[in-house]
Amino acid sequence: MTSVTVTGPRLRATRRVAEAPRWATLQRELLARQDKAWRLFADRYTEGDGRLVFRDSLGVGPDGRDGVDDFYEPFFNWPTLYLLGGSDDLLPAARRHWSGVSAQLTEMGMLQGGMERGYDWFHQGEGMLLFYGLCLADPGDPRLRELAGRFADFYLPGGPNYDPEHRVVRAPHNGSAGPRPGFSDEEPYFPWSLALHPYGLPLDGMDDITSFDQLVADPERARSYGRAMWDRMGRGDTIVNLAATGLATNAFLLSGEQRYADWVAEYVGAWRERLDGQDVVPDNAGLSGTVGEYLGGRWYGAHYGWSWPHGLSPVGSATLVGASNAALLTGDAAFLDLARNPLDAVLRQGEQRGAGERGTLGKRWDPHLRAMDADRTLMVPQRHNDSGWFDFTVMPGQLPVSLWHFSRESQDQERIERLRAGARWDWRTVHTQRIKDEAGHEEPWYEFLQGRNPGFPERMLRSALDSCAERVEAIENDQVDPAVGPDILDIHHWQDLNPVVTEALLQLTTGSPQVLYNGGLAHMHLRYHDAAGQRPGLPADVAALVSDIRPDRTVVELVNLGGTARSLVVQAGSFAEHVMHTAQVDDGPARDVGGPYCRVELPGGTQVRLTITMTLRGGRPTCDAPAGEVV
Repeated sequence: MTSVTVTGPRLRATRRVAEAPRWATLQRELLARQDKAWRLFADRYTEGDGRLVFRDSLGVGPDGRDGVDDFYEPFFNWPTLYLLGGSDDLLPAARRHWSGVSAQLTEMGMLQGGMERGYDWFHQGEGMLLFYGLCLADPGDPRLRELAGRFADFYLPGGPNYDPEHRVVRAPHNGSAGPRPGFSDEEPYFPWSLALHPYGLPLDGMDDITSFDQLVADPERARSYGRAMWDRMGRGDTIVNLAATGLATNAFLLSGEQRYADWVAEYVGAWRERLDGQDVVPDNAGLSGTVGEYLGGRWYGAHYGWSWPHGLSPVGSATLVGASNAALLTGDAAFLDLARNPLDAVLRQGEQRGAGERGTLGKRWDPHLRAMDADRTLMVPQRHNDSGWFDFTVMPGQLPVSLWHFSRESQDQERIERLRAGARWDWRTVHTQRIKDEAGHEEPWYEFLQGRNPGFPERMLRSALDSCAERVEAIENDQVDPAVGPDILDIHHWQDLNPVVTEALLQLTTGSPQVLYNGGLAHMHLRYHDAAGQRPGLPADVAALVSDIRPDRTVVELVNLGGTARSLVVQAGSFAEHVMHTAQVDDGPARDVGGPYCRVELPGGTQVRLTITMTLRGGRPTCDAPAGEVV
């Protein structure tokens, strides 16, 4: 494995554990429960080589295309659990499932060169999380490093997807087979699925077609509408393509090759220029690089853009993924203005609205809105079309909190405080709910970091334990035969039953939010390595609680619940990109660090509070693992 030498102070815990903190015992219980749960899932739903038990094929629907993400998503957070301290055999298991699913999808004709042939990056980003997690967990693996470079090269100058003259990705559907104009390899047709009905019609300016139901009832109209979508939305660049920068960022972190960082800066820079002078970042550019080229001059209307189907969710996620990738690789925090704009644009239109007025993506807020005392709460529009802003619901907390977590700037915290002031539901409450991105508890975590929610760690861990238990029970009682076709087994069945939960562990042990689901890399404030085991993650019996993540005051409590001495390396940043200046043990003197690592010795039954000062992104980011002695 590629590694870097660790230098820095060796710190030692001397404070005895008088009574084990309840959060610490719950944290270790959660790790132990999940160690059993993922094995149960693998035994029930996968075959010997790691592939999912599935006897049908994909890509045969009326649209002629389908994404591969649903096959990778059931395992998306398994490498993350390993990185946090999951069992030793979880990493090879996750690698086996990735390899098996990749072989399975290749046999179906869905992959070329090991990667999606061509689909939108709202979905491709979801499918890549498993690969990104494996690369971070096992950066020395030569096969992963080779594939990371190959995947990124599909998008760099000279690759099939990118036009360096106009700085555009050439189509909304793209991948290893290059740009795939339109949304179908067959005759254009819309609607592809009745599941799209809640989102309405994608196109403005077609006065003869005013309702979704017209297209369902009239196949000829559906074909005409599909051709119009191909012409307006099926070519040129769309803002969700910013998620493709994750490929090049990952390749840089593994290889250090500057050309990957240069492309990320160039492509994200092109979208920054499209924002210049505009109130709202546009979601499209034609093949010439001109905004609105195929949409009658509209800055909105791209596939997975502001108008259809989801609006803020894909736009906000893509701009945050792209901007944070560029800022990480260049050190230029000005890129983050690209991610701020969508949040501020919708917040300017925010209104106090009732729970019954929530829009198409409002279901996840049902438990929050049911529990509030007031009749109304702050909601923002998710979408924009010719009629203006519409589709109001609660702003997804993951977007503003993740932006603040990355920047740690006052302007981003002020935005969160404005959202908090407008909310009429209790931000301290932990609602046990689980959707596929395994996020949704940003507000109570943020309140904990601000000192306003002291009971959060225990409540969040109990909620995670409940979620894991619910999935385990569902697996044990599942009556569906996974060997039958999609008439009975929906391809989302596996991700609905994935028992691995990492949001609570990321928040509490690393001081970080859940990974952005549509293609984000894991931006952890702190990471850990088991010094004796020479692997990432907390050592056995050790629990961690990060309670403050200000750059000038990071506070983490480490507890060894067992009787055996443990030794761990504390790392600043997912990619050792932060620089620690000092580390203080309890109330003792601060020790100089001068790098991304310090080593902590935890004799059996001891605990320690570390107070660390650091500079965010003060070093060169890398996936390389630490090795060697701390002197």
